[in-house]
Amino acid sequence: MFNKYKYKVPENKKIRLIIHTDCKNEADDQFALVHHLMTPQFCIKGIIAGHFEANHSFYGERQTMQASYDEILKVLDLMGLKDKYNVLKGSEIPLPDEKTALDSEGADFIIEEAMKDDPLPLYAVFQGCLTDLASAILKKPEICSRMTAVWIGGGPYPSGGYEFNLLQDIAAANIVFSSQMPLWQIPENAFKQTEVSLAELQYRVAPCGEIGKYLFEQMVEFNNKMDFSVPWPHGESWGLGDQATVTVLLEENNRGNYDWIPAPLFSKEMYYIYKQNNRAIRVYHTIDSRFTLEDFYAKLAINFGKGNI
Repeated sequence: MFNKYKYKVPENKKIRLIIHTDCKNEADDQFALVHHLMTPQFCIKGIIAGHFEANHSFYGERQTMQASYDEILKVLDLMGLKDKYNVLKGSEIPLPDEKTALDSEGADFIIEEAMKDDPLPLYAVFQGCLTDLASAILKKPEICSRMTAVWIGGGPYPSGGYEFNLLQDIAAANIVFSSQMPLWQIPENAFKQTEVSLAELQYRVAPCGEIGKYLFEQMVEFNNKMDFSVPWPHGESWGLGDQATVTVLLEENNRGNYDWIPAPLFSKEMYYIYKQNNRAIRVYHTIDSRFTLEDFYAKLAINFGKGNI
């Protein structure tokens, strides 16, 4: 899709990728979407709009998924990618319990892509709720042996506790964690490590075309809109935590920045419940913020910056 890179990724090093994003929830989600789209190692098969019903105050009940969907389309348009990707609607609401799947385009698409015969491995990144993945697992458990899920969410180990993405659908998280799905979890203490200042974004992002300008300005706008909130956002900084899903898919696997642990479950208070006899999952404890941010800034400058790089 982008032809300005002076290198090529070998075909056998590429992966199929599904992006699931609550793209209008805050102001960093758009950065992550742009980063994934600019990464040539990713063969993006679809982008699913996720709900964020636990934070619906700006949009109204059952309207948050649509807000995410509309924002995905806007980002694609600003990148010159209108109608270039399959954009699907996820569920409007969280699951009612741990046994009931909800119908959505997103869940059906996950199943469809997972069941395809394709030599490239399939990954799906989740930067918000796990509702659509859980529904897909309930509908077609066989997908668990055919893909890997990467989730930004959950509180710090070992105790856990409040975390926004988990709050969106605790039942869905329990379904995914108790399934056989290979899972890479990036909990809050890890994804918070990718922190930037607004001055940094003004200098490195805003000059990069319409999309760079929009990314910076919508973050400033959201920061101003949240001036009543204490202590978050902090005022002059932001966490680009969702971009950790790019990091873990690009970096080498032997860096020692994650542990393998038997998958816990979650209490209604979002604390971890251990000794569930579940399969082991990969849990990250550190994220290379230099690798993450410099890769993003470089790709943005190459594709949307002024002059040739």
